[in-house]
Amino acid sequence: MSLIDEALSANATIANDYDSGLGGPPAPRIAIVTCADPRLSGIVRMLGLSDADVDMIRNVGSVIDDDSVRSLVISTRVLGTREIMIINHNDCGMLRFTDGELEDRLRRETGMSPIAPARFYSFTDTEQNTREQVQKVRSHPWISPDVPVRGFVYDLDTGRLSEVVPQEATLAGHSR
Repeated sequence: MSLIDEALSANATIANDYDSGLGGPPAPRIAIVTCADPRLSGIVRMLGLSDADVDMIRNVGSVIDDDSVRSLVISTRVLGTREIMIINHNDCGMLRFTDGELEDRLRRETGMSPIAPARFYSFTDTEQNTREQVQKVRSHPWISPDVPVRGFVYDLDTGRLSEVVPQEATLAGHSR
C-alpha cells in the first residue's frame, strides 16, 4: 500500500470522530513563512501558539516569491493578520546545491533545460537569506509598513529561535 493510500485509510477512520471546532472564517493574528522541511512541522506548537492564531505559509527555503507575496497580501489585507515572521533553519537543504547545479542535473536527467521556475532560490548563508526575505516583504508596496516583519533562524539541535538583525540595523550599529 502506498503512503497516500495509508493516509487516506487513516483519514477515513479519524474523520468518523472529527469535530473541528473551527466554525467561522479564519482570523489569524500572525503569518509565518517557513520552510517546508518536515522537521519544522511542529513549529506552531514550538512557538506556543494555537493553529487558529497562525496563517502558515510554507515553501522550500522560506523564500519570498510571487506566491508567498500573494499569500501575505491576502493574509494581511483580507484576513487581518497583524504580524509576519519569516523562519529559516539550520541544515536547510537549500544550502546543499546551487541553482546552476540543479539546472545541470535537470538537463542531464530529463534532456530538457529548466523552464519553470526561473529560479530555485538556493543560498549559501541562512542568516543573509533571512535578511533578504525580510527585506522583500518590507519593501513590497502591498504589505503595510504598519505590519511588523521579523526574521529568525530556528536551530534544529536546540529548538531555539535566534532573531536575525536586519542589515540596516547592523550598519547603523543597532541591535534588536
